Amino acid sequence: MTRVAIVTGGTRGIGEAISLALRDKGFVVAANYAGNDERARAFTDRTGIAAFKWDVADHEACLTGCAHVAETLGEVDALVNNAGITRDGTILKLSYQQWKEVIDTNLGGCFNMAKAVFPGMRSRGWGRVVNIGSINGQAGQYGQVNYAAAKSGIHGFTKALAQEGARFGVTVNAIAPGYIDTDMVAAVPSDVLEKIVARIPVGRLGQAEEIARGVAFLCSDEAGFVTGSTLSINGGQHMY
Repeated sequence: MTRVAIVTGGTRGIGEAISLALRDKGFVVAANYAGNDERARAFTDRTGIAAFKWDVADHEACLTGCAHVAETLGEVDALVNNAGITRDGTILKLSYQQWKEVIDTNLGGCFNMAKAVFPGMRSRGWGRVVNIGSINGQAGQYGQVNYAAAKSGIHGFTKALAQEGARFGVTVNAIAPGYIDTDMVAAVPSDVLEKIVARIPVGRLGQAEEIARGVAFLCSDEAGFVTGSTLSINGGQHMY
């Protein structure tokens, strides 16, 4: 039986690694993206994974986009809410628009996408939802009240939705990555990055593939007894 997975923000960085990992596990993958058409085409040419464009912050676009994926590839069995943005700044400098954009995309996107696919998963008696949180949603981070709030909200969202899906064969889990070697982290000034790495007990940044392997497990049949859980993959930087 072939299963279909949607990975939001699935054409680059951690999302690309997740799309590839799920493809390699036998899923038919739809990689959602919001902006860069040229990069999405290059991703599809390179991987053979279909890319679908919509903004996860737009509720109606999510409903329409997921319906289009279902019509094109089949009913959606797994959802990975990976799409995320940053608009960093201390609260003295942070505008309401910067706050709203991050909340609407990073947290609102989880609701919008789950709203679109959860009913079908429940009615068919099998589903996997994996939400990508963050170490900064667990521990906080200076200059990221918007991002930390959104990512922290994801962990609460995960636990609540897990309770709704459990008896219908739908598991809902989260992964909280630490600092991963992606374009987003590469934009951090080198002196700041050195200080970050110095606080990671394993002594290095994580790799996107390490997050993807966690997602692939949580989307598998073998993970059927795991729900409402957050898997922290952070090199030991934050333990609790």
